Amino acid sequence: MTAKTWFITGASRGFGREWTIAALDRGDSVAATARDTSTLDDLADRYGDRLLPLQLDVTDRAADFAAVAQAHEHFGRLDVVVNNAGYGQFGLVEELSEAELRDQLETNLFGAVWVTQAALPFLRAQGSGHILQVSSIGGISAFPNVGAYHASKWALEGISQSLAQEVAGFGVHVTLIEPGGFSTDWGGSSARHAQPLPAYDTFREQAAEQRRSRTAESGDPTASGVAVLQIVDADEPPLRAFFGKAPLGIAEQDYESRLATWREWQPVALAAQG
Repeated sequence: MTAKTWFITGASRGFGREWTIAALDRGDSVAATARDTSTLDDLADRYGDRLLPLQLDVTDRAADFAAVAQAHEHFGRLDVVVNNAGYGQFGLVEELSEAELRDQLETNLFGAVWVTQAALPFLRAQGSGHILQVSSIGGISAFPNVGAYHASKWALEGISQSLAQEVAGFGVHVTLIEPGGFSTDWGGSSARHAQPLPAYDTFREQAAEQRRSRTAESGDPTASGVAVLQIVDADEPPLRAFFGKAPLGIAEQDYESRLATWREWQPVALAAQG
């Protein structure tokens, strides 16, 4: 198999780091971005010239375009673009500040869009490529206390489904990766928390207990590297792919409930048409 060239954002830890290692271990080359590239020093020592560390804050659109162009110039092509940079914003909807909601969207949504826009001219010109958008089971379902995060991922899902149709004719694939709970520190040191309102204290604890039960069996991020390689190597990769055991059950329950409600209220829908 011909070696691929990757551009991966948020490569300092979690999925970004594990997928960088998986790609490099099999002989691929990776342009890996991080806010602090010193987190990639050990990988640079291990893999040499096949790793290009790039300092990047994905919320800076001009910097995104510059980093993608630098990676393409350095390696001569781009085959896989992974929009992984992001974080979880915790807080009930009433608790969120304007800055917290805007910052969540700037990173998780706009950052992914800017990198995608920067990469597309290169992918279209070569007539091939694969864009991986790291979404979440939280991109198709929703739970309390992470509404801002859901807003960013549901938006990423919608724009990426449109994108997939727009670029298919150029030989470019788009896949939304939708993980369940993984031991990536997503809810730990990288998370941000809104100022809590006392009125929600009881509900917040109930929501936290529900979240703990959903994530009791967390996935292993290192195992996800094998899965992501299968997706990028597929001749016809999926538009959406769950990672982990729990997402399918969550999706089935959610969508069955939606369909039942829509069918129940279809007479109203027909009445509304006139």
